[in-house]
Amino acid sequence: EARRGRGWQNRGGGGGRRHAAAPTFTPIHRAGYCAFYGECGRNPEVNISLVSSKVPCLSNTPARVATGPLLALLRTVCPELARGSAETTRVCCSLAQLSALQLSVALSGTVLSRCPACARNFANLYCNNICSPDQSLFTNVTRVINRTTAQGTPQLAVVEYQCFYRQYFADDSFASCRGVRLPATGGYAIDTMCGRYGARLCTTQRWLDFQGDKNNGLAPLQIDFQLVPNGTQPGDAVVPLGGTAWRCNQALSAQEQPCSCQDCPHFLLGNANGALVLCGLLFGHLALVFVVSLLCQCWRAKKKKGTAPQPAPAPAAGCSARLGDASHRVLARAFRRWGTLVAGHPVTVLAVVAVLAGGLSAGLVTLRLTTDPVELWSAPGSRARQEKAFYDRHFGPFFRTNQVIVTAPGRPSSGYESVVLGAKNFSGVLSEEVLRALLELQERLAATTAWAPVAGREVTLSDVCYAPLNPTQPGLADCCVNSVTQYFQNNGTRLAMTATQTDGKKTGTVDWHDHLIYCVNSPLSFKDITALELSCMAEYGGPVFPYIAFGGYPGSEYTEAEALIVTYSLNNFPRDDPRHEWVLSWERRFLEVVGDFQRAHGPNLSVAFMAERSLEDEINRTTGEDIPVFAISYLVVFAYIALALGEYTAWRRVLVESKVTLALGGIAVVLGAVFASMGFLALLGLPSSLVILEVVPFLVLAVGADNIFIFVQEYQQSQREPGETREQHVGRVLARVAPSMLLCSLSEVICFFLGALSSMPAVRTFALTAAVAIAFDFLLQMSGFVALLALDARRQEAARFDLCCCCGMGKGGPAGPGARLLRPLLHRYYTPLLLHRLARPVVVLLFLFLACAGLYFTLQVPVGLDQELAMPKDSYMLEYFAALNQYLAVGVPTYFVTTGGYNFSSPAGINSICSSAGCATDSLTHTIQYATRFPNVSYLAIPATSWVDDFLDWLNPTSRCCRIHRFGNLTGEFCPSTSSDCLGGQCLNATRRPTVEEFERFLPWFLHDHPTLQCAKGGLGAYDTAVSMDANGTILASRFMAYQSPLRTSQEYTAALRAARDLAEEITTTLRRVPGTPPDFRVFPYTVTYVYYEQYLTVVAEGVITLALCLVPTFVVSFLLLGMDLRSSVATLLTIAMILLDTVGAMTLWDVPYNAVALINLVAAVGISVEFVSHITCAFAHSTKPDRVERAAEATVNMGSKVVAGVAMTNLPGIVVLAFAKAQLIQIFFFRLNFIITLVGLAHGLIFLPVLLSYIGKTPLSPPGDGALSPKCPPGGRWQPPAVPYRPRRTQPTGASGGHSGGHSGGHGGRCRAGCGAGPQQPRLQGRGQGQG
Repeated sequence: EARRGRGWQNRGGGGGRRHAAAPTFTPIHRAGYCAFYGECGRNPEVNISLVSSKVPCLSNTPARVATGPLLALLRTVCPELARGSAETTRVCCSLAQLSALQLSVALSGTVLSRCPACARNFANLYCNNICSPDQSLFTNVTRVINRTTAQGTPQLAVVEYQCFYRQYFADDSFASCRGVRLPATGGYAIDTMCGRYGARLCTTQRWLDFQGDKNNGLAPLQIDFQLVPNGTQPGDAVVPLGGTAWRCNQALSAQEQPCSCQDCPHFLLGNANGALVLCGLLFGHLALVFVVSLLCQCWRAKKKKGTAPQPAPAPAAGCSARLGDASHRVLARAFRRWGTLVAGHPVTVLAVVAVLAGGLSAGLVTLRLTTDPVELWSAPGSRARQEKAFYDRHFGPFFRTNQVIVTAPGRPSSGYESVVLGAKNFSGVLSEEVLRALLELQERLAATTAWAPVAGREVTLSDVCYAPLNPTQPGLADCCVNSVTQYFQNNGTRLAMTATQTDGKKTGTVDWHDHLIYCVNSPLSFKDITALELSCMAEYGGPVFPYIAFGGYPGSEYTEAEALIVTYSLNNFPRDDPRHEWVLSWERRFLEVVGDFQRAHGPNLSVAFMAERSLEDEINRTTGEDIPVFAISYLVVFAYIALALGEYTAWRRVLVESKVTLALGGIAVVLGAVFASMGFLALLGLPSSLVILEVVPFLVLAVGADNIFIFVQEYQQSQREPGETREQHVGRVLARVAPSMLLCSLSEVICFFLGALSSMPAVRTFALTAAVAIAFDFLLQMSGFVALLALDARRQEAARFDLCCCCGMGKGGPAGPGARLLRPLLHRYYTPLLLHRLARPVVVLLFLFLACAGLYFTLQVPVGLDQELAMPKDSYMLEYFAALNQYLAVGVPTYFVTTGGYNFSSPAGINSICSSAGCATDSLTHTIQYATRFPNVSYLAIPATSWVDDFLDWLNPTSRCCRIHRFGNLTGEFCPSTSSDCLGGQCLNATRRPTVEEFERFLPWFLHDHPTLQCAKGGLGAYDTAVSMDANGTILASRFMAYQSPLRTSQEYTAALRAARDLAEEITTTLRRVPGTPPDFRVFPYTVTYVYYEQYLTVVAEGVITLALCLVPTFVVSFLLLGMDLRSSVATLLTIAMILLDTVGAMTLWDVPYNAVALINLVAAVGISVEFVSHITCAFAHSTKPDRVERAAEATVNMGSKVVAGVAMTNLPGIVVLAFAKAQLIQIFFFRLNFIITLVGLAHGLIFLPVLLSYIGKTPLSPPGDGALSPKCPPGGRWQPPAVPYRPRRTQPTGASGGHSGGHSGGHGGRCRAGCGAGPQQPRLQGRGQGQG
């Protein structure tokens, strides 16, 4: 009698897996104690075992001393446990147990010995499980059975126990074995050690679960492996087994060698990860250069300090500096005049802007949204698109697939003794009850109709199904449906048939079990060998191959399948064909019917299903459901901008000083730019996409909001000069900030225009839309928003209320500056700490380390997009994908297509294609068949069908297939195999290759011959669409169909595409050697997925080139607009590059794969990074502080607050809202990735860039100026108060400047300067004396 221990549950986590133990059987968990010891006979629950092994006896006692033969054997089998001498080495296993372990380790060594580290790790796992002296710490016995020895002594035999491992230890052990090859199969050793999952789906947990499965033929008892996450404890004194596993590239001793590169495919330098070492060396080199440079600088400063200071004249500005200053003065003068003009005529400007933006936005009525993934991600001129066009032109579009996968979890399996075919096991899902349920489902689908509203008619299955044997006028019986019930022609009566069968001396009853056993082994049979005499062919006349109708079966034991698969193949009509609506309507009805079936049979069956339209339906559904999330996201951003723009001085003036109207106007300007750009491009015929609608507004809003904050805050902090009008004041402020805005906008526009050179349609369209939108945004802000600011300033000066300018508070004097938080914080605390002489080196070294770490993780970022990520978490498709990955035995069909020009009719041409007697050993079909022997390399599971081989068999004179009427009215015509009045003979008189004339004459007969019992080789249905010929009979194209291995991830799909192309290139080279083959002839692989996954072959190179092209204009524009300042331009370029590097590295850590969607966001990241970086760089370049540190401090205080308020705080609230979206794509690529971009950009712009500029920035050569900024300044600058500690300003009269009532002389005096968004940001002080600033 088996006894099970009382369970407990770990409260400390465990990675989603329940960690339960039974202290009843292992009450003591202590070092030096065992959980079991010795042998207690065989396990009565294990019927089949490849090795004779016994289960241990329960023994929660101290470990025994290992002496004599036991210690000697322990040093051989488990050397890590032989820790000392015979007196100190203790174990929890007997000599008999260790001997059995030695045999088990030897068996595993046959497949793992190629890699000594893997073999040792695998042995160590079992050595610790069985012999470790601390066995009770990580082992917990959960089930025992009573046993009595021959001497009558009662014992408790252990039949199940738990084993607790640290996650990292198990992962490291598994990693050392994962790449070990098995030369006999061409695959991996893990294929034999992970059960049904194989190497591709094997994980650490699945690997260990298979080792502990008592039904695997090796394990004598059940072991439940529990992997405990690092840092957590199961509790109750259980300590998971940990330690250091051998890496596959490590040698176990000086006399042994590490695993070969084939078995340990890692880039290594010595024993270390090569990429990690190189990144570490790079960081070390950069850090050393920086530290040496810093020490040299300190030494020079100390040397100068020891000498008497000599006043040195400021060096004269060079030609480039003078040219830069001149260009800056020209820009400032132009923007000042423009701002004054616009502020003087705000209503007129707003009217013109509204008309232009509205007119361009009207183009949205012609906007075309591209939803077809092929059009979005595959370039029209790409190889996959060209091959798809060639395939569709000659063979028609790939048919549509609708599939149902049915399993019966918990239903027990049963045995069946066939009179004819012997004993077989039948899984729980292969029961008559389940088969009849499937039959009921198919009958409902056959009878169902769907309403097509556009066509105005009912659509049946026969209207849309793929009917290979009767394509012109198909009936329901002609539809291609692959299902296990098709072995009975979907006939319930035949399923219920029984007959008495005598086989030799045995007599019994045969039923559906016998017929099924026969058909899965002979699917092409027209009649089985049982007394039932039923056909195995489907109702539509074709075969049902078992690897398509069954799933989850071991080896070729189809009757033990865990899943039954029903597949409906429908015609794939072009989108402009009216019948396209028919098939969509029927598929919609298909989903409804199967959904009802799922709900009806939910308690007993697990039903997963999909239709061809399901992916697009679910994406569209999610998009619709997430629209409110995007709306809330934008509303949060709008609300923030509206509240943050205001500068409030007193409660009674809140309604006056509020900037809600101005903020809404600014948002309207941004949205107007987005709509106008999309409308403009729509008028030019450029389509858009949902990705563009989701990303571009965020990008332009970030750029536009930044400019709004910079402009408004600069105006709020600037005081009107004496005699200056409001319009002149607006123009002066615009002249100070517009060059910085121009720098950023121009850099971004050129960046995105260069990004439009991408070959990916979605990336190209996004880049064009973003470039035009940012350009329009800058133009509208320089006109419409300037006018709005002028109107708002007029309202505020008149003390009118915001949002209701008809009301006001009278002529109360204007208040002084409002309450501020961020700017004083930056001035008083942040900047002094950041630019402290001890903090600056730490910041540089920290960000250099982050950049090198980002580079390392960038090399590890996964490339691809698994289709599960495109689905919402509540989608029924996720259940289907899980079932597909778990049970499907073969993947989609893969066709090897030959182009025109090849001479199939010549003997040499035939022999280079076929695989029968007399064919070349390197023929097309031989090569493909050989590749299927190595599915882990070729990703092909089933060899290609060959119409050439079947054509030769069809011509064989020993068959009834190819016959000719020799007499009568039908002389010379084809005589079908079913005809009994054929007056003539065979097409060929002997078994030979046909002549050219015979080939061209007989091939059309073969392709249209219906396969029958008399001639199963007829080509109709199987090959009539496999050969494309012109009116003269010339073969223009042909195809040979193989099947892929089941593929689960985008990396596998990409690898399968690459492998198939390599195989096709090899075949092409061979066939071009056939005489008469033109040099442009080729063979290419085609399947429906290639057009989606081809992008991943080039997306990495495409991304590097696109991002590099985006960085070029950033540097060039910065260099030109910053007065030829090479150092500041290099700092800008370097910082943005580091932002990108750290962003991609963070993608690896947060499970964000790299693909075309990520590339679009990374291109947008360049634009956002420009906002974080260029404003501060521009402020630094035009600062007149005497040294770099002071200039960096001024730029950080002046522009840092605006960047935080305008970019970071504008993005973050909206991005955080996206975390609540249902679509995983939005959560991953819009929330996670944009969150990373914003935080990384903010850190680099506000921490690293000021420090970098303080080291390498350019010091001013001579006082710069623009002459246009202040009429009372000397030429070349404007007055700025001296640097003083920050204190809030007091109320100043309208028109006064800084509280001085005189001119610009007296007090502490001032100085003149020109700036790029770095105006007199130091708040002025109310002095005691006249003229004090």
